Amino acid sequence: MNKIWFTSDHHFGHHNIIEHAKRPFNNVEEMDEIMIQRWNEKVSSNDSVYYLGDLALNKPERLKEILKRLNGSIFLIKGNHEASALSCKNRFEWIKDYYELKVTDDTVVSGKQKIILFHYAIRQWNGKYGGSFHLYGHSHGMLKDDPDSLSFDIGVDNHDFYPLEYNEIKILMAKKNWRPGDSSGAEG
Repeated sequence: MNKIWFTSDHHFGHHNIIEHAKRPFNNVEEMDEIMIQRWNEKVSSNDSVYYLGDLALNKPERLKEILKRLNGSIFLIKGNHEASALSCKNRFEWIKDYYELKVTDDTVVSGKQKIILFHYAIRQWNGKYGGSFHLYGHSHGMLKDDPDSLSFDIGVDNHDFYPLEYNEIKILMAKKNWRPGDSSGAEG
C-alpha cells in the first residue's frame, strides 16, 4: 500500500541553517547526506510526499542531484526559499502556494481527513472547528505548539530529520486537547 508522507524545511545546501536551527551536523555535506538517508529510510518509490516548503538553498544543479536520490512522488507547497526548487519543476507532481488535501480514512466520520498544507502557521483555516488538520513548516521548532489546535510544525527540525507518515500525524493529533467546536463558534 502506498503511503502519504509530510515534511518541510530541509534547507539542502544551506550552511547557515546548521547554526540557526542548532542542527547537529558538522557541515552541509554531512547534513544533506543524513537527511537524504533518513528520507529514503521511510519513503518508498511508490509513496507520495507533501513537501511544505524550503527545500534547498543551493545551486539548481546540486538540487537536481539530490532530487534524483529522493524516493517518492513529491508535491511541493512553496516556502520562502524555493529558487532552486522552482528550477527543477519537472521533479514535482505539482507546485502550489497552498493546498487542501483530503485523505481517504474510514476512521473519520466523513470518510476523508482534510489537511490544510501551507508553509506558514496560520491561526484559522478551513474546517478548523470541524477536525481538519493544519500542517506547516517555516519555524524550525521555534514556534510553540498549541496543544488545543489540530496543527503542528512538520519541519525536519522537529522530527529528527525524518518525514512523518499520515498515521503518525493522526497519532500526534489524537494527543492534542482539541474538541469539536470552539467557544468562538464562528468559522467564516
